[in-house]
Amino acid sequence: MGAVYFYHLTRQPLEATLPVLLDKARQAGWKIAVRGTDPARMDWLDEKLWLGPEDGFLPHGRAGGPHDAAQPILLTTEPEAANDPACVMAVDGAPVDADEVSTLERVCILFDGNDDHAVQHARGQWKALTAAGCAAQYWSEESGRWEKKAEA
Repeated sequence: MGAVYFYHLTRQPLEATLPVLLDKARQAGWKIAVRGTDPARMDWLDEKLWLGPEDGFLPHGRAGGPHDAAQPILLTTEPEAANDPACVMAVDGAPVDADEVSTLERVCILFDGNDDHAVQHARGQWKALTAAGCAAQYWSEESGRWEKKAEA
């Protein structure tokens, strides 16, 4: 059974934090699906990943192409990812359910701590997933570095 990690972004924006987490997941040997809710926002993330540092390039693609199954990182708005991920990184309030958490190595939920709606949505996800028996950790960067603040 996998675990779900919540990342409360307060100092660094999504486009700075996501590549760090993607790199760690790739180092673990995992294929990753980055799940969002808005196709335009996923296009924006795709562009940010392409424009990242050359020495830290993260091979990835947008869902809907002919090589989705081969992508090490697939950006999608769909609940199912063609690349058979071991890790899902949910952004912008994308849905995650307990059954999914149990089949993956890791689920990461990244949410904007400066957006009250995003914080409330993440709290609801924490309650639902932990009530369903999912192992969960809550990480905050409020102090200037990532610290684990809670575990269930």
